Amino acid sequence: MVGVPTEHYVAWWNLENLFDEEDAPPTRRTEKVWRTIKNDIAGWTPALRDRKVSQLASVIAQMNSGNGPDLLGVCEVENRFVVDLLVAAVQTLLPGRAYGVAHAETDDARGIDVAFIYDTSRLEVPPDETFFHVVMRRNATREIVQVNFKTLPAGRTWSVFGNHWPSRSGGQFESQGYRQIAGETLGYFHQRALEVHGPGTPVLAMGDFNDEPFDSSLVIHALSVRQRARVLNAQTPLLWNLAWRYAGGRDAPGGQPDGTFYFDNQPNVLDQFLVNKNMAADPAPIRVLSETASILRFPGTSSGGDYPRPVPFGGMGKPIDQDGFSDHFPIAVRVVEDD
Repeated sequence: MVGVPTEHYVAWWNLENLFDEEDAPPTRRTEKVWRTIKNDIAGWTPALRDRKVSQLASVIAQMNSGNGPDLLGVCEVENRFVVDLLVAAVQTLLPGRAYGVAHAETDDARGIDVAFIYDTSRLEVPPDETFFHVVMRRNATREIVQVNFKTLPAGRTWSVFGNHWPSRSGGQFESQGYRQIAGETLGYFHQRALEVHGPGTPVLAMGDFNDEPFDSSLVIHALSVRQRARVLNAQTPLLWNLAWRYAGGRDAPGGQPDGTFYFDNQPNVLDQFLVNKNMAADPAPIRVLSETASILRFPGTSSGGDYPRPVPFGGMGKPIDQDGFSDHFPIAVRVVEDD
C-alpha cells in the first residue's frame, strides 16, 4: 500500500539585524565585533530586542496557514542567543511545534550569522553533518552553511545550503566579484554533496544572495538557470532558480514585477530558492512544488501605495518602528517527500 506523501513547508527570511542587546556579555559578543558595531548598536536595549523578536515571531507563526514552517532559514542574526529567543517566542504561539536550531557562528565582521530552525519531528541534524564553507574575501564575510538533514521517519539525506552573500555596499558592480566567489563556492559544494552522498542526493540552496536571479554570480558561477528542462538534462550539476516565478514577467503571479527587498522604490529579488535536478524531477523521493514558490506578505508587513515595500523594524543606526518587522519579505515553497 502506497503511503501518504509528507509535505514540508520551507521558508527563508532575512531578519534585518536581529542583534543582541547593546551590553551583551562577552560570551555572546566578541570584543572585535563590539568595536565594529558599537556606534550603530548604541541604545539597542533588551526591550527593543524582545519587541523585534515578538514581531518576527508573529509573522513566522502565520506561515503555512498558521501552522508555522517545517524548515526556516534565517540570516542577519547575531548569535545563538537571539535565535533561541525567537524560537521560544514562536513556540509560545505554536505550542504543538518542537523546533531545533542549526546555527553557524561565522567570521562576519559585524557578527551576523545564518541559522536553520527546523521541526525536530520531521528533520534531524546528524553529528558532523553541519559545515561552514568560507567565502574568501579580504575582510571577513558570512560563510555558506550546509546542513545534511535526515528526514524523519524515512531517513533520507537532504543537503540544504543557507546563503547570505556579500552585500552591495560600496556599489553593486564594485562588489560583484565577492558574490561571484560565493557563487563558485556554492557550485563547488553542491557538486561535493553529490560526490559524498550519492548522485541522487536532493539539494536545496536558499538565501539572501544580494544579487538578482539573472546576475552572473548566480547564472555563471553558481550555475543556476531559469529552465527546469536544462537542469534535468544537463550533465553538469545545475540548479533550478525558483525565484523566476515571482521575479516578474510571464512567470510571476499577475505578470507584474515583484521584489523581496526594495531600494529606491525598485523591487529587487535577492531572496531565492535553488534546487538541483533530484528535487526538480517528478517523480522524485523529495521534490519541490515549484508553483508554490512565493513572496509572503502578511497583514501589516508591507507598506501601502504604488511600491508595497516591507515594513522594517530598523535599528543599528536606522530609525526604529516598533510596529515593523524586517526590510526583507520572507519567501516560502512546499516540498513533497514520498513515504
